[in-house]
Amino acid sequence: MSWHETPTASTEHSVADSIELIVVPRTRDLGGFEVARILPSAQRRLVGPFIFLDRMGPSRFEVGHGMDVRPHPHIGLATMTYLFEGEIMHRDSLGTEQPIQPGAVNWMTAGRGITHSERSPEVMRAAGSKLFGMQAWIALSKAAEESAPDFVHYPKNHLPAVEDDGIKARVLAGSFGGIKSPLVTASGTLYVDIELTPGARCPIETTYEERALFIVEGEIELDGHAHPAGELLVLKPEAPLTVHSMTRSRVMLLGGDPMDGPRHIWWNFVSSSKERIEQAKADWQAKRFDAVPGDDEFIPLPDQPGP
Repeated sequence: MSWHETPTASTEHSVADSIELIVVPRTRDLGGFEVARILPSAQRRLVGPFIFLDRMGPSRFEVGHGMDVRPHPHIGLATMTYLFEGEIMHRDSLGTEQPIQPGAVNWMTAGRGITHSERSPEVMRAAGSKLFGMQAWIALSKAAEESAPDFVHYPKNHLPAVEDDGIKARVLAGSFGGIKSPLVTASGTLYVDIELTPGARCPIETTYEERALFIVEGEIELDGHAHPAGELLVLKPEAPLTVHSMTRSRVMLLGGDPMDGPRHIWWNFVSSSKERIEQAKADWQAKRFDAVPGDDEFIPLPDQPGP
């Protein structure tokens, strides 16, 4: 997805016990579906390598309408669009054409440069459809920032999951509950989809230094305090904790190792070097990025895309 700055910042405040910060994202309508910008926020730009996180929907498209994220470039990051409901067709300049379906992982590594688009499939556009999911950008380590672009796909049934005592966790990246995702990442990365029945208790391990919980649906309790859907709870390092689900709930556990230095973000470009971002801007404007086969619509650089 292409990023333009949200006009209103997230609400944030510090709390005690095992939570370092609570981020309450602002939402906006993108012409038919709602998006909540979670990261980056004013007080927290990254959690592990996660430099960008959006919740898309839940939304319903009327017949004849759908999602249209036109071809746009990336450098210095990997993307994952993870769906709970709906379907999106991913196309990129490598020639990839892969539907994004609920529970599956499409992992696109931009490296030194890639172009991609995300659109509702025509069959769903014709019938009307729902859309609900998460969009994440994962900053690459300095050693991998200029790597060759790549794309990998793991269907839902190829991703490890653990189910026990009212907990169902699918491990998208990293390790959780004694199981490990097959996804190879450029640095320590954790991303887990956790579904909880009412009353379930889920321990959150301290394997990774930086961790956060985004409450997708329902209501959970931590340290004796209730937290509703829509909050990002940034956890204190090495703080042991247990999530208690007060209703049927769904949370995304994310994080990983701290980044190896600060990252700059401008429009769809992420880099440890401001000069590299300037080069990417010039390359896009001059049409030096590879095009997406069959989807060659060009969008110019925005005037003010964000920081």
